[in-house]
This record gives sequence, C-alpha cells and structure tokens, in this order.
Amino acid sequence: MAPIAFEHPSILRQGTLTGLRWFAILGQLIVLVVVKFGFGFEMPLGGILLAIAAGVVVNLYATLSFSPAQPMKPTEVTAYLCFDTLQIATILYFTGGIQNPFALWLIMQAMLAASSLRLRHAAIVIGLVVACYTFLALWHMPLPWTTTDGFAVPQVYNLGLWIALVMGVAFTSAYAWRVTQERVKLAQALTATQMALSREERLTALDGLAAAAAHELGTPLGTIQVTAREMERELPEGPLKEDAALLISQTQRCQRILRRLSEAGQAGDAVHNVISLDSLLREAARPFIESPGKAIEFSFDPESGPLPERLQRQPEIIYGLRNLIENATKYAESRVDISAAWRDGRLEVKISDDGPGIPNETMLRLGEPYPRSPAKHSDGKGGLGLGFFIAKTLLERTGGALRFGNNTGRKGAWVAVSWPLAKLTENPKSVPDVSPREVYAT
Repeated sequence: MAPIAFEHPSILRQGTLTGLRWFAILGQLIVLVVVKFGFGFEMPLGGILLAIAAGVVVNLYATLSFSPAQPMKPTEVTAYLCFDTLQIATILYFTGGIQNPFALWLIMQAMLAASSLRLRHAAIVIGLVVACYTFLALWHMPLPWTTTDGFAVPQVYNLGLWIALVMGVAFTSAYAWRVTQERVKLAQALTATQMALSREERLTALDGLAAAAAHELGTPLGTIQVTAREMERELPEGPLKEDAALLISQTQRCQRILRRLSEAGQAGDAVHNVISLDSLLREAARPFIESPGKAIEFSFDPESGPLPERLQRQPEIIYGLRNLIENATKYAESRVDISAAWRDGRLEVKISDDGPGIPNETMLRLGEPYPRSPAKHSDGKGGLGLGFFIAKTLLERTGGALRFGNNTGRKGAWVAVSWPLAKLTENPKSVPDVSPREVYAT
C-alpha cells in the first residue's frame, strides 16, 4: 500500500497564539511592577512599556479581526512567533540581555515553531532566536541593580550563558520537532490502517448484501409470476398465450437465480464468520499463491491435535497476515513457508522466507510507521515500513503478539504471530484447548 500524503498543518489556531501572548504580556507587567516598585530597581520604563504596548496592540488587532478558532497558515504563525521573539528580545535589551533570568522565554518561541511548523518556517524562527541571543550577549543595557557599580559578570560567564541558551534552543527545538513528526507519522499510518480495514470489511459484507437483495426482489417477481399465470389462463391459444408462458418461465428462472444468491449469501456469511485454520491461511495468501518463481508451502504441526475448524473470520487477521505474506513473497528467492501450531490454549502462525533476511538497522526500527531511514536490502528494495506497521496494528487489535527475526543456519527471515485460541474461536468450548509451538528453529 502506498503511503498517504498528508500536509503538515499548523496545530496552532488564532485563539491559541493570542491567549499565549496575553499570558506573556500579563507576566511582563507583573515582573515590571515587582522589580520596579517591589525591589526598587531603576529601569528604562519608556522602552519597556513601548515594547509591551506593541504586544497589546498586535493582540487586540488579532482578537478583533479574526475568529479564535481560525486555523493559521504557516506563514502567519511564523510572523507571529517572529514578532513575539523581537518583542521579548527588546525587553531583554533594556533589562540586562542574556544576564536577565527571563532570557529563557525566547526558548519557548523556538519550541513552538519546531512543534507547529514545517522545517523551513521553523528554521526562520529558531534562527531569529539564536540571532537575538547573540545580539543580547554583545549589546544590552545593564541589568537593573541597587549598587552604584551595577551588576557585572566576566565576559567568559556571558559566553557560557550564551552557549547554554543556544544549546537549550537546539535541544528543545529538536525534541519538539521529533515528537511532532512522530505524531504526524502515526496519524498517517493509523489512517491508512483504518482505510485498509474498512475496505476489507466492505468486501466481507458483499455476500450478506447479495442475500438481502435476493430477498427484496423475491416479492415483486412473485407478483409478476401470479399475474402472468392469470393472463395465461384467460388468454386464448395464440401468440399472446405463448408470451405469457414465456414470462412465467423467465420469472421462475429469475427466482431460481435469486434463490441461489440467497443461499450463497447465507453460506458466504457462514464462511466469512466461521472458518477453518487452513482456509484462513489460504485466503490470506491467495493473492500470492501464483507468484512467478515463488512457491508458498503450508504446514501444520501434527503433534498439536485436531486442526481448529471454527475460527472467527476477522478482517483484521486476514489483512494483517496478507501484509506479512506479501513482504515474505517480495523478498523470498524461491519459497515462502507458512506453518501453524497450537497447544496450551494458544495458536501460532509463522511465516518464513529464504530471502536476504532483515538487516540489523531495519530490525531496530521494525514496527514503526515510516522508518526515518529505511534500510535497503541487497537487491535494492526498500526496508519494511508502513505495511509491517499496519499488519502489526491490525493483528495486535485481535489479541495477537508478533515476534520476528532472521533464520538461524539458513537464509531468510521469519515473523510469528500468536493468539489465545479463546479470542479466535466461534465457541471456545468447542475447540480443543491447544497452543502453538515453534516449527522452525529460530
């Protein structure tokens, strides 16, 4: 299945940014009042109040002009965060630069950008934050202090502060960016999984729909047949009587066809809802059984007891196993083995191939949606990604547990899925209490 292309929309709305800015403005005013009147520190109030007033004006304009629920475009979010960065940097310039304890506030702008914008837009904000820190480390007004000499620290300490702040920007931005990317990838993969499952469920419902259509069409056909018989009895011998007889025969034929559809629909429901283990595995492998040059072999552990015959047919299991079999067929050189064993109340299905095996770098990330750097096999084919994630998600949804690895002593890889039989059987009491054992050495 091809990955679904998703945009990376901003997760910020107008109300979110304006709310954060009101919070920042309130905090700036409180700190200003406490430092000026509480501690008695002298500060250039004109420049500080002008910077705070600029934030109030921009926030009032945004609040009155736009709906709080309006999603913001990436360029708009970038402009807002750049303005906030410059507003905070201006206040810091008048209050000691990076020596001000509140210099950490600039890191918040970088983190917001990294978590809500594409890389090119986030880089603008992060670059501006670093530039502001660099400027404030070199040029700023003295930190407000009560002594006549003011507050001064050695330049090497300023250098250490600058390095610490820039490293904080880098770390928090990278972390926020990575978390956001994982969230977006997971949302994409889960959407693709839901689409695949929905498609499988629609196919499962077709036989039931056929039976329902046959039932609905039976009544009007019966009425047509009764009317045609009345016409046949009342019409004299001739072409019209023959036409009535033909109409009767054709309606009877339609009824037979509908009866077969109804019976097939009912039988199809039984086949889809209750299925043997052998039929389940063969249905999952059906699209690949005729793969040119690839043999698919089925085997069942003879020591496990009678073959389970009344398993629930779950689309998640069919589609999940099909994805695993597709991967095995894709990388196998000539053979794919599908084995099953059951004992102690558990069933295990193992899919093994004779291909190049799973590279170590892929093994570490197998099961994640859209691996960051999918490994290449020796034949140039891309490593496992979304398909394996979908299979894992669907099978775990049914209570299954996945294990995987490379074959020991021979080429190829294996994937094993095990379930409690009670979760798969139509009537757990009717199925022997048996479970899987590993057929192939791992």
